[in-house]
Amino acid sequence: MDTARHWLERIRALPLPPKVRIMNVCGGHERSIAAAGLRTALPEQIELIAGPGCPVCICPEEDVYEAIQLALHERVVLLAFGDMLRVPVNVPRSEPRSLEQAKAAGADIRPIASPLEAVRIAETERDRTVVLFATGFETTTAPVAAMLVANPPANLFVLLSGRLTWPAVAMLLESGDAAFDALVAPGHVATVMGPEEWKFVPDQHDMPAAIAGFRPDTLLAATYSVLRQHLEGRAFLDNCYGEVVRAGGNPVARDFLARTMDVVDANWRGIGVIPRSGFAINEAYAAHDARRALRSFAEVSRKRVGEMPPGCDCARVVLGKLKPNECRLYGLACQPRNPIGPCMVSDEGACRIWWANGQRENKWAGRP
Repeated sequence: MDTARHWLERIRALPLPPKVRIMNVCGGHERSIAAAGLRTALPEQIELIAGPGCPVCICPEEDVYEAIQLALHERVVLLAFGDMLRVPVNVPRSEPRSLEQAKAAGADIRPIASPLEAVRIAETERDRTVVLFATGFETTTAPVAAMLVANPPANLFVLLSGRLTWPAVAMLLESGDAAFDALVAPGHVATVMGPEEWKFVPDQHDMPAAIAGFRPDTLLAATYSVLRQHLEGRAFLDNCYGEVVRAGGNPVARDFLARTMDVVDANWRGIGVIPRSGFAINEAYAAHDARRALRSFAEVSRKRVGEMPPGCDCARVVLGKLKPNECRLYGLACQPRNPIGPCMVSDEGACRIWWANGQRENKWAGRP
């Protein structure tokens, strides 16, 4: 296996143009890039841009609000993946503004790491209603689908806020305002769904693309590939994570998703509705759909207030149009201890990643 040093040397030997912008879709990629210091190791002509691959960041505000209200008013056991507990919603400070605050106010809210934990809790709490607030992309939604297929306890319901990754990139490219010249696609998503989902990038938009895993060597291999494609004026999809990503993806996971989910138009926080970018539990499994089986706290009015908080530029950071430290709140009003926007909450959020890796200076600090 070629090492990270090998790929870095090959990249440095390329006759690079003055600037090449490469978007990495995955929040896990951004975390690995920052932890390995790849931005400072690569030639200065290469700009690495964090993309829309943070599920916590794009989860609609109204879905978080609905989970909070369900937990507060229906006295259910509400389960959520850990990062979601601190995501703030736009309500008066006199009200619980996150699942964490709702828990402090008396709601039974518990962080979990997998749907298997949800099943165990529902089996233990047979006399109570248990709701799994299931957020995330394909890699998180597939285990939820597997849980549904496995006939979970009757008292377990799913409040689903699942999204597909590729439609957000398609939306950026189709807008004609994409702020990048090449794409590094998420290896973990391609492992589940297959690499074929990303062929639209070179085939429809003539843009270089490569699939990478989380290690620095595979990230640098993908970077080298898209740079070579860019320099040679050709575009194709290169699989630089071949030890894991296979043609067609994971057939079992895809079957579970197809059996339990419909693909629907879906809202992304601060971005808006992206066609066919969301998962919804289908009719066959409606008995476990919290939105159908339990009282709904969805409010049409939430869609008007469900953007990012005032002054927060998380949406533009997610779309790769701003660097985290170009948000006027970054590191000032918004820090991990007091996150204003969701990008400072999750360890897959670009703002939290940059802060955790020592980038504390706000670009606008001291300016009028």
